Amino acid sequence: MTAKTLSELLECTCIAGHGGLERAVTGGYVGDFLSWVMGHAEENSAWITVMGNINAVAVALLADVSCIILCDGAHLDEDARRRADENNIPVLASSKPAFALALALGKALGL
Repeated sequence: MTAKTLSELLECTCIAGHGGLERAVTGGYVGDFLSWVMGHAEENSAWITVMGNINAVAVALLADVSCIILCDGAHLDEDARRRADENNIPVLASSKPAFALALALGKALGL
Protein backbone atom coordinates (compact mmCIF):
# COMPACT_ATOMS: atom_id res chain seq x y z
CA MET A 1 0.00 0.00 0.00
CA THR A 2 1.09 3.59 -0.42
CA ALA A 3 1.58 6.22 2.27
CA LYS A 4 -1.46 8.01 0.80
CA THR A 5 -3.65 4.92 1.16
CA LEU A 6 -2.35 4.36 4.67
CA SER A 7 -3.12 7.97 5.58
CA GLU A 8 -6.71 7.48 4.45
CA LEU A 9 -7.11 4.14 6.25
CA LEU A 10 -5.74 5.52 9.52
CA GLU A 11 -7.71 8.77 9.14
CA CYS A 12 -4.54 10.86 9.30
CA THR A 13 -3.86 14.27 7.79
CA CYS A 14 -0.78 14.74 5.64
CA ILE A 15 0.89 17.90 6.95
CA ALA A 16 4.18 17.77 5.01
CA GLY A 17 6.03 15.86 2.31
CA HIS A 18 3.09 15.45 -0.04
CA GLY A 19 5.47 14.56 -2.87
CA GLY A 20 6.27 11.22 -1.24
CA LEU A 21 2.73 9.96 -0.72
CA GLU A 22 3.02 7.35 -3.48
CA ARG A 23 5.86 5.57 -1.71
CA ALA A 24 5.13 1.98 -0.67
CA VAL A 25 4.64 1.10 2.98
CA THR A 26 5.58 -2.49 3.81
CA GLY A 27 5.92 -2.42 7.61
CA GLY A 28 5.80 -0.31 10.69
CA TYR A 29 7.87 0.89 13.60
CA VAL A 30 6.92 2.63 16.85
CA GLY A 31 9.49 4.55 18.86
CA ASP A 32 10.70 7.93 20.03
CA PHE A 33 14.36 7.30 20.85
CA LEU A 34 15.93 8.54 17.61
CA SER A 35 19.18 6.58 17.67
CA TRP A 36 17.20 3.41 18.37
CA VAL A 37 14.88 4.10 15.44
CA MET A 38 17.89 4.65 13.15
CA GLY A 39 19.20 1.21 13.99
CA HIS A 40 15.95 -0.73 14.08
CA ALA A 41 13.29 0.73 11.76
CA GLU A 42 13.17 -1.15 8.49
CA GLU A 43 13.20 0.45 5.07
CA ASN A 44 9.72 1.36 3.79
CA SER A 45 8.20 1.31 7.27
CA ALA A 46 5.64 3.78 8.55
CA TRP A 47 7.24 5.26 11.68
CA ILE A 48 4.86 6.15 14.51
CA THR A 49 6.26 8.72 16.94
CA VAL A 50 5.66 11.93 18.90
CA MET A 51 8.91 13.44 17.62
CA GLY A 52 8.04 16.33 15.34
CA ASN A 53 11.37 18.08 15.04
CA ILE A 54 14.00 18.35 12.31
CA ASN A 55 15.99 15.49 13.85
CA ALA A 56 13.06 13.14 13.29
CA VAL A 57 13.05 14.00 9.59
CA ALA A 58 16.80 13.34 9.44
CA VAL A 59 16.27 9.94 11.08
CA ALA A 60 13.47 9.16 8.63
CA LEU A 61 15.88 9.86 5.78
CA LEU A 62 18.68 7.78 7.29
CA ALA A 63 16.39 4.85 8.11
CA ASP A 64 14.68 5.21 4.71
CA VAL A 65 11.17 4.94 6.15
CA SER A 66 8.17 5.66 3.95
CA CYS A 67 6.51 8.14 6.25
CA ILE A 68 6.36 9.57 9.74
CA ILE A 69 3.08 9.33 11.63
CA LEU A 70 2.82 11.81 14.47
CA CYS A 71 0.56 10.33 17.14
CA ASP A 72 -1.21 11.70 20.22
CA GLY A 73 -1.72 15.09 18.57
CA ALA A 74 2.04 15.77 18.45
CA HIS A 75 3.02 18.80 16.38
CA LEU A 76 5.55 19.24 13.60
CA ASP A 77 7.81 22.26 13.96
CA GLU A 78 8.37 24.58 11.00
CA ASP A 79 12.00 23.56 10.34
CA ALA A 80 10.93 19.92 10.24
CA ARG A 81 8.05 20.73 7.90
CA ARG A 82 10.41 22.46 5.44
CA ARG A 83 12.90 19.56 5.55
CA ALA A 84 10.13 16.97 5.06
CA ASP A 85 8.80 18.92 2.07
CA GLU A 86 12.30 19.26 0.56
CA ASN A 87 12.92 15.52 0.89
CA ASN A 88 9.41 14.24 0.10
CA ILE A 89 9.04 12.54 3.48
CA PRO A 90 5.32 12.38 4.19
CA VAL A 91 4.43 13.42 7.72
CA LEU A 92 0.98 12.27 8.75
CA ALA A 93 -0.76 13.61 11.84
CA SER A 94 -3.23 11.91 14.14
CA SER A 95 -4.75 12.54 17.55
CA LYS A 96 -4.88 8.77 18.13
CA PRO A 97 -2.40 7.11 20.51
CA ALA A 98 0.56 5.13 19.17
CA PHE A 99 -0.93 1.79 20.23
CA ALA A 100 -4.19 2.35 18.34
CA LEU A 101 -2.30 3.46 15.23
CA ALA A 102 0.05 0.47 15.45
CA LEU A 103 -2.90 -1.93 15.66
CA ALA A 104 -4.60 -0.28 12.70
CA LEU A 105 -1.34 -0.29 10.71
CA GLY A 106 -0.82 -3.98 11.40
CA LYS A 107 -4.37 -4.77 10.32
CA ALA A 108 -3.96 -2.69 7.15
CA LEU A 109 -0.78 -4.60 6.31
CA GLY A 110 -2.43 -7.96 7.01
CA LEU A 111 -0.20 -8.75 9.97
